[in-house]
Amino acid sequence: MTPEFFALLAALLLVVVGMARPLGRFFGWIMDGRPAWGPLARLEDGLLRLCGVRRTEMGWRAYAVALMMFSLLGTLLLYALQRLQGWLPLNPQQLGAISPDSSFNTAISFVTNTNWQDYAGETTMSNLTQMLGLAVQNFLSAASGIAVAFALIRGFARHSVHEIGNFWVDLYRITAYALLPLSLLLAVALVSQGVIQNFSADTPVTLLQATTYTTPKLDAAGKPVKDAAGQAVRQTVTVARQILPMGPVASQEAIKELGTNGGGFFNANSAHPYENPNALSNFLEMTAVLLIPAALVYTFGLAVGDTRQGWALLAAMVLVFAAAVSGLAAAEQQGNPAIAALGVNQAHSVLQSGGNMEGKETRFGIAASALFDAVTTTTSCGAVNAMIDSFTPLGGLVPMALIQLGEVVFGGVGSGLAGMLVFALVAVFVGGLMIGRTPEYVGKKVEAFDMKMVSIAVLLMPALVLLGTALAVVVPAGLAGLANPGAHGFSEIFYAFTSAANNNGSAFAGLSVNTPFYNGWLGVVMLFGRFGVMVPTLALAGSLAAKKRIPAGGGTLPTHGPLFISLLIGVLLLVGALNFFPAWGLGPIVEQLQLWK
Repeated sequence: MTPEFFALLAALLLVVVGMARPLGRFFGWIMDGRPAWGPLARLEDGLLRLCGVRRTEMGWRAYAVALMMFSLLGTLLLYALQRLQGWLPLNPQQLGAISPDSSFNTAISFVTNTNWQDYAGETTMSNLTQMLGLAVQNFLSAASGIAVAFALIRGFARHSVHEIGNFWVDLYRITAYALLPLSLLLAVALVSQGVIQNFSADTPVTLLQATTYTTPKLDAAGKPVKDAAGQAVRQTVTVARQILPMGPVASQEAIKELGTNGGGFFNANSAHPYENPNALSNFLEMTAVLLIPAALVYTFGLAVGDTRQGWALLAAMVLVFAAAVSGLAAAEQQGNPAIAALGVNQAHSVLQSGGNMEGKETRFGIAASALFDAVTTTTSCGAVNAMIDSFTPLGGLVPMALIQLGEVVFGGVGSGLAGMLVFALVAVFVGGLMIGRTPEYVGKKVEAFDMKMVSIAVLLMPALVLLGTALAVVVPAGLAGLANPGAHGFSEIFYAFTSAANNNGSAFAGLSVNTPFYNGWLGVVMLFGRFGVMVPTLALAGSLAAKKRIPAGGGTLPTHGPLFISLLIGVLLLVGALNFFPAWGLGPIVEQLQLWK
């Protein structure tokens, strides 16, 4: 690791933690439903009345039904938009309809905040589909996640009631008062750094220097032409012009990061200079990804009347994140042992970045690339500015492990806090067993029903990942997409199902997934990974809200100090390691051992 890495990490955490309190208070105002400034309040009331929304609060079942029906409607509309794309306006490239299986996968992906992409955006999606379909769902899926977090926070903060809020009111207030204005500010900042925002058709330009290369000659059927000896015939190609893709990028880039969505306008995602031009835009995007997850932790502490509870959760997140990203940076800076064995100098110096630079942009280097990819896999963002498939095996293990912890170390907007609170209940349950007392957390007893919901939320994701991976490695359709054999190929499949089940969206990218098998199964995994956790979380919120608040006693485990933070981190790591360590041994660990042989 280098001094630049530590300086960048310290600056990022300083900004994110420093913004947690003011932004957390702002989200507390949104959650409490306090009136907005006059014209905004009248607009809110008018739009809600127009949509037939009453401000009556809901129990957890009604809240869950509203969430599910809204998400179903969004999925159907986004699917239809993709299938009808060729006949709709704002399509300067005249792109045709997207295949049924890819449309199914993409619709589920963006509605579940996963943003898994089996396509190249610049050659597949029209401007209308990008804006009206994908960007809109970036807002709404993020708002839905925050709404569920609001419901769970209310469950802890309230007592002896059955209502946990109104989904429609929460959805509107989160979108109108937080996501839209924050996205506007970030989009303007990104445009100032060179992120493009236009409606132009792709632009051809003449290269300063023509490029000449050889390539296999293909026949009319697209198959290689062979000579009399059976060897492939090669032809020389000279390229003097390049097509530069255009589009409304900055507006989608802003909510892509703020909403921890991650789907790129371009296939290269945040490695593309039109999405992420320089070091400042890179820092702004990393900060945007972590801002809301960190702020909501403070909102929780504020709501339960003890901000120390929020700071304790945030401390656990920061400690795990800092350790993980340091391990990732160290693995990449050390470089490839197989290349070092050839006598190649991979040391960092003033003349070279050193380490493993494969798949990384020279304008970012190892420090900013490792930090960016750790930020987007510790959350549910999944955007990348470097190719994880090109990381060293141990370097690739870090983002994989961060996702497999359940996206709770910061995590997705809303879903990260909800997941960490679920693990906090596991921690107090374990602590209660050790001291022989009924577990309590922020004045609420944790009882049998609560632990059943917690168990579903914790165990569903590993089941989806492991069963999905097992299916893919034994059927021909799953193996057909592999470009790399052996341990690395297993890691690619394992990572794909990990990303889908945790609604992350990043990929090793060496696996061809735009097939009916992967589009279908990954879509199903994304659905269950999102709503199979959200519904038990809402049930848990309803159960907690109905409980009476009990005062802390002499035997109550304090949940705001170093002891609880250590217990929480231990439970988090233990669950992740026990679930996935055997599979790590089949993939990244054995691949690293092969490099050392």
